Amino acid sequence: MIPTFVADSHPDPSESPVLPQVPEADLLDAYSQAVVSAVHKVAPAVVHIHIRTQEGGRSRGGSGSGVVFTPDGFILTNSHVVHGAWQIRVAFADGREVGATLIGEDPHTDLAVIRVDARELSAADLGDSGTLVPGQLVIAIGNPLGFQATVTAGVVSAVGRTFRSQSGRLIDNVIQTDAALNPGNSGGPLVDSRGRVVGINTAIILNTQGLCFAVPVNTAKSVATQLLAHGKVSRSFIGVMGQNVPLPRRLVRFWKLEQQRGVLVQGIEENSPAARAGLEEGDVLLSMAGLPVGDVDALHRILTAERIGIDTPMTVLRRYDRLDLIIVPGAT
Repeated sequence: MIPTFVADSHPDPSESPVLPQVPEADLLDAYSQAVVSAVHKVAPAVVHIHIRTQEGGRSRGGSGSGVVFTPDGFILTNSHVVHGAWQIRVAFADGREVGATLIGEDPHTDLAVIRVDARELSAADLGDSGTLVPGQLVIAIGNPLGFQATVTAGVVSAVGRTFRSQSGRLIDNVIQTDAALNPGNSGGPLVDSRGRVVGINTAIILNTQGLCFAVPVNTAKSVATQLLAHGKVSRSFIGVMGQNVPLPRRLVRFWKLEQQRGVLVQGIEENSPAARAGLEEGDVLLSMAGLPVGDVDALHRILTAERIGIDTPMTVLRRYDRLDLIIVPGAT
């Protein structure tokens, strides 16, 4: 029989279920075994990435981490780890070091795919970040500050966070964890207790403790698929420069708008979808595809690859008039 719970009820403490007492040593042993097992499974697929860039006429070095996700040499890492590199070298856990080539990168999600000319490599299993819940055990493996194969463990602090990438675009559904990350961990895997990759470690908040972030592996799988097929990730665009602005209260009341903010069009690219749709400088975007456009980030979320070439309704304020337009977003 399924028990019924009534809101605001006050159960008798004497009727509370008695939980079995598990010796503390057994709990610690189980925790340790979960971490050891996960590390044993995925560590052979974690690599140390060395890069050389050219800045101001000088060659500079950098490093990060990555994770092999196919036996024939494809590796996931961060875009910021390999961006601008003229040389990429990959060091494996067994001591081998080989050259790598960039397949493609997506700065908007801070993800990249590189490849080494090798076969029958140990490859990590990619899990499902959609099943993560706060409090769940996670383990980060990488090469912080050059210390290869460093392991830290913690929990999922939160899911569904929004984090701004170095390109300025928001990454949605980011994983927040307190598994310690340091410079050099970037691009390495965040794994669950079964050794399945659930995220790609991407950032820490400086001068804080326990505030670390990873791009969800479900995002990484989608991005990697496009990078392998096309070398880039396609997104739609309309060709406007926009600024977040509050809407005049009198227009909110007159048009009975449910939102208080919109995006002011400050510039329009020549021959862009916005120009062809009849947008003008000074227009304020209110909605697109039936979704409110309260700020530039909301507009970016709407402009996915699925919008490319599709007639899309858009509502704007032009001075005191409300106009309904049709725009056809192009491909980036």
